[in-house]
Amino acid sequence: MFFILNKSSTFVVNIQDMIIVIFGQPGAGKTTIAQHFVKDTFHHIDGDILRDIFKNKDYSREGRIKNLNRASDIATYINSVYSNVVLSVVYPYEECREYLNKLNKGVKWIYLIYQEDRGKDQFKVEDFELPYMDNVDLILNTSVDSVDVCADKIKNVCRIF
Repeated sequence: MFFILNKSSTFVVNIQDMIIVIFGQPGAGKTTIAQHFVKDTFHHIDGDILRDIFKNKDYSREGRIKNLNRASDIATYINSVYSNVVLSVVYPYEECREYLNKLNKGVKWIYLIYQEDRGKDQFKVEDFELPYMDNVDLILNTSVDSVDVCADKIKNVCRIF
């Protein structure tokens, strides 16, 4: 169980058993925004780092699903044994999002979008399944909002003050 205290050392929120998923196309800012939560008692799981560790360079649908389900399993384990988790992973397929939701209650889904070219078009997931609006807690446009503003909006939605 974790408690975040504000500057006057008063209780703000209990963030026990929280998993936040920051997802979207490559280049959306997932990793950059997720790093804001590491200092707030969150373990960060990054999809690119998982691929490097497990030598998964298969970007087919099957390869992505394998990587996403592994990320979901690891997040579930860390969350149940140690701490809160923030995932920065593409999560392009609804079936993979459902898999994580079946493993955990109350996952917070943050979907990132952007408009400008960020030099990552070659990594874009062409068969990305847009999330259903009622399955997303927050949609952020990282072309409009700064990293700090995005992090603050996520903390507000997740009640981390």
